Amino acid sequence: MLKINKKVEYALMALKFMAEKKSENKSEAALISAREVCDHFHTPFDTTAKVMQVMNNHDILTSVKGIRGGYLLNKSLNQITYMDLVQIIEGKEELGRICSNHKGTCELLGVCNISTPVENLNRKLNSFLEKLTLEELLQGTSFNKPAPELLKSELPKEL
Repeated sequence: MLKINKKVEYALMALKFMAEKKSENKSEAALISAREVCDHFHTPFDTTAKVMQVMNNHDILTSVKGIRGGYLLNKSLNQITYMDLVQIIEGKEELGRICSNHKGTCELLGVCNISTPVENLNRKLNSFLEKLTLEELLQGTSFNKPAPELLKSELPKEL
């Protein structure tokens, strides 16, 4: 399973929130503060603000200074891939180094019979994530809404 860093989660939440606000205000750009994102999603202010600053420094967002300041989306979500965002937020070149752990190379590397298939899987996942735009990832989804199969009305009565 792909693990998503909290900072990347906060970035995705902020970008989707900003894109939704922008589409609601078709005539004018939606200026969103880090505080507004934090209040809406109950995320930690310092981390969320830093993530938004990083996105500003990489031209995904544009900052507007002042008492009524905030951030504007500078790029469309179809111009940013998931891998672009991860690299910007985490500073990683690729996701999930295989055959390594916190101590270095895995001690089973020479005898492991799945290292090649797992490396192939990792390469394919990275290739997919390099092409997956944030628009494709986030379109048509809403945060805090359960998947239809999890709705209470669809649960068996004995639960």
